[in-house]
Amino acid sequence: MIADEVLARRLQTGDRTVIDEIVRRYYDALFGYLLRLTGGRRALADDLLQETWIRMMRGIAQYQYPRPFKSWLYAIATNQMRNHYASAEMRHTDTVDDAILELPFDDHAIDSDLIADEDARQVARALAALPDFQREVIVLVYYSDFSLQDAADSLAIPLGTVKSRLSNGIARLRSMMKATEL
Repeated sequence: MIADEVLARRLQTGDRTVIDEIVRRYYDALFGYLLRLTGGRRALADDLLQETWIRMMRGIAQYQYPRPFKSWLYAIATNQMRNHYASAEMRHTDTVDDAILELPFDDHAIDSDLIADEDARQVARALAALPDFQREVIVLVYYSDFSLQDAADSLAIPLGTVKSRLSNGIARLRSMMKATEL
């Protein structure tokens, strides 16, 4: 299998035949990432994903080898989500869309004992209620299988900040989960 970074370099040189392979490798994972970041809003996640592909194609010249291509691509997706919520006509709220209840969760995420049907819904609600900066780190590390360093690279923040946000976000999730048990 050809490394992602090699595909990116080929795309930079004008080889458009690699686009299908890049999309095949990342479409579902990026959609799931954006779906979690947008609180389960499928149409919004799809729009952001399409804009991510457009931005990737327009900005491929800025990709710098040997940076992991995956981190670079997820950074584009994260920035698309941030730009959407920062736009003048859009104001982000902490309300949870009912569609988030349909989000799939991986068995290894957070605590495997929590991932029963009702518990998964509670985790999804709690995750959606986190501030964006904590949710981004948790989704990258636990759902997108990023290393802490790759998450830091993707979000353009120091490794210590990733660790702090992850720790605080998990503590906040646990607190919210305990509050719902009462």
